[in-house]
Amino acid sequence: MRKRVFLILFILSFLGVLGFAHIVDISERSPTVKCRPWGFISSQEGKYYSYPEKVVVQPWRGRHHVYGIFMLPNGYRSDHFVTLQIPGEKTYCGRLVGHNNSITGINAKPGYSLARGYFNTRIAIKLIAEGKGNQLLQRSNWRLGYVKKAGE
Repeated sequence: MRKRVFLILFILSFLGVLGFAHIVDISERSPTVKCRPWGFISSQEGKYYSYPEKVVVQPWRGRHHVYGIFMLPNGYRSDHFVTLQIPGEKTYCGRLVGHNNSITGINAKPGYSLARGYFNTRIAIKLIAEGKGNQLLQRSNWRLGYVKKAGE
């Protein structure tokens, strides 16, 4: 009798979880980094765009394994966000981190620095599950805006 009650409770709990997951589509949760207007620079003098030197997409390794490495000229300041635009999808934003001269085997050219643009692992997994993994790896879908620093 106890086993039967336990089995019924287990099945009801399982069905409840499945029903909740269906009602609240987990893949539609908003990403950690939202595309906010304050994260982008607007410039009257012109804005330039950079595409990554390298794209790393390894979400199975955990956080911080979906990023692009961008090379930016010195004397310019960049947006705070990196954008990922895959055809048929909304634009996703990732956070730009650090400026260095060398990152994972890539050395900056003279007069340039490197920065990583990270994207949420959950977004990468969702895109890969939808069959858009190859588009995620295309450097042309990643973009970072930058402008000349004032006074230079």
